[in-house]
Amino acid sequence: MIVAPVGPGFSTTVEALPLRQWQLGPGQPTLVMDQFSAKDFHLVVDDRADVHVSSKDGRFYLGWFPLGRPGTDREGWKIAVTGTAKMPGYQVSFDVETPADIVAAAVGRVLETSRLL
Repeated sequence: MIVAPVGPGFSTTVEALPLRQWQLGPGQPTLVMDQFSAKDFHLVVDDRADVHVSSKDGRFYLGWFPLGRPGTDREGWKIAVTGTAKMPGYQVSFDVETPADIVAAAVGRVLETSRLL
């Protein structure tokens, strides 16, 4: 089957567009949490069963909100790194349905780029 373009663009066939299977669903949050050691991080589980991890120096924060972070539109994960006097920090959020593998990869990269002073 050939699809004719409505305007500028390209045409293709359905056969030329390979289907993919994409990872969906929240997966296993332990893939994220297992990256933190009690030696370097504090872990707190609050009364809502939300999990909060922070570095001992207080500059790194990870929050996992299985039912969504209060006051947000289904924010499930929050990563934040506090900046310095000369460089701003950053924060990253993921939806509650973001696969834990993807969050784990982001957290892993943040941890890989940190170093002791």
